[in-house]
Amino acid sequence: MKNFKKYYQIPACPEEVYLAMTKAQSIKLWTGAEVEFTEEPGTEFSFWDGDIVGKNLEFEYGKKIVQQWYFGEESEPSIVTIKLHEDKRGTSLEFAQTNIPDEDFEDFTQGLDEYYLGGLLDFFED
Repeated sequence: MKNFKKYYQIPACPEEVYLAMTKAQSIKLWTGAEVEFTEEPGTEFSFWDGDIVGKNLEFEYGKKIVQQWYFGEESEPSIVTIKLHEDKRGTSLEFAQTNIPDEDFEDFTQGLDEYYLGGLLDFFED
């Protein structure tokens, strides 16, 4: 199991980034796919017609999102923590994820860069 952490620069204020990541209609706009999402701890979510599924654990408006992402039958939960930090160019988004299966790590992190966080960046840069 591996951990992943990376910072992304987004040209929007933290509140706008937070809303884009927690409102189903907004998520649908930047993923371009079906989404099931409710901004409420304990609810399950699905992005890209089930390519990413998990459970929402914690929300702090404009600052933090904590989720558990599911990887099949893994015994250790994979926890995603997204922190939003205001800076002079908008938002510094800190993405950290624990317990990514070794065999999935390279494809998964590439997909994060290209589709998940790449899609979010494209949404704000257009």
